[in-house]
Amino acid sequence: MIVLNRKGLRVVAGLCGLVVPVLVFSLIFLAIHYSPWFDWRRNALSDLGVDGVAALLFNSGLIVGGLLLLPFSIGVVRVLPRGVLSLLGVVLLVLSTLSLCGIGLFPETAGRVHLYFSIAFFVLLPLSFIFMGVSELRHPNMRSEGILIILVAISAALIWTLPWSSVAIPEAASALLGYILVAVKALELIREPVTEG
Repeated sequence: MIVLNRKGLRVVAGLCGLVVPVLVFSLIFLAIHYSPWFDWRRNALSDLGVDGVAALLFNSGLIVGGLLLLPFSIGVVRVLPRGVLSLLGVVLLVLSTLSLCGIGLFPETAGRVHLYFSIAFFVLLPLSFIFMGVSELRHPNMRSEGILIILVAISAALIWTLPWSSVAIPEAASALLGYILVAVKALELIREPVTEG
């Protein structure tokens, strides 16, 4: 039996955070490869989760990605300042990861529940990082990173306000910005000691 100490658990959480973007985007692009009908200008990414091999790749990528984000989401508290804003950010991130799983578990064919999970994911992911970024603003040695996190998270949300011919582009761009934030915090989990108070 393998027993991990606190640093080992932090490293595992960080590695989960680093693996997720690579895994999810690789499986999305593989699903696109198996879907010659897919058009970035006309489709939603969720259209990939409806039928055939593409559906298996797309939906399993979101489910496994969400499951891998859970240990990261819980572990990220170790590199955040203690406080209500950090805790709220972590809770929203956990809810966002569960929403990502929900998108894969309930594809478009499941009806409106798919839409609810999708909206929850794309609202909660940037919102969680906005709370984390604001929590870092109060600490002088974390202020620069807090500002950067807030700006990237707001950008991930504002992408949705631009006029797009389909939702695939803002879905991918928003998720990519969110995953950049995940990667930043994942690297901190792997490298950094316990948070300051």
